[in-house]
Amino acid sequence: MSTSLSSSRSCGASSRRFAGDPGMRFDTLLAADARYSLALRIPPEARWRRRLAATFAHSGDSWFWLLGLGWVWVSGMPGARSWALAVAAAIGLLAVAVLALKRVVRRARPEGEWGRIYRATDPHSFPSGHAARAFLLAVLVTGWGPSGLAPMLWMWAPLVGLARVALGVHFLSDIVAGAALGLLGGMVAVLAYPG
Repeated sequence: MSTSLSSSRSCGASSRRFAGDPGMRFDTLLAADARYSLALRIPPEARWRRRLAATFAHSGDSWFWLLGLGWVWVSGMPGARSWALAVAAAIGLLAVAVLALKRVVRRARPEGEWGRIYRATDPHSFPSGHAARAFLLAVLVTGWGPSGLAPMLWMWAPLVGLARVALGVHFLSDIVAGAALGLLGGMVAVLAYPG
């Protein structure tokens, strides 16, 4: 019997393992995720960096984007209403998917003080709705326009996710899962409704 096989058996039968690598325990990945996420946190004394991170973190709020889409709707520019409606519908459908996954996974947010409103209204962190929304918007603007805005949104989207980790309301894996969900949702929307 090899050393790695015997050491993996000594960990106990109740440990969750990945099928591709029996020696890799799920709790080991979660611990690494928590450790790397904590390393990215901005300390409270770094006030200007925390303010900048808070600006990026809040810029992914759904109310902010829905308010902006409402303004686009009211402006009445040609094609703007159907574009705003399609983006708002995609945001709404993505929110339903994110909330359903959060209710199933039920991963608690990291310990911390920042983001009390998020902690009070949504105590679950996986996947990140902000990261999902940010990447969804980047895909939608790439597919539906305005094309000049797309490069800015592709730079902005990862910053929203990293800001959420830096402020302690998400783990890195929450951001990765949210980004993947947003990318998938955006691609499905663009393929289903080519604009």
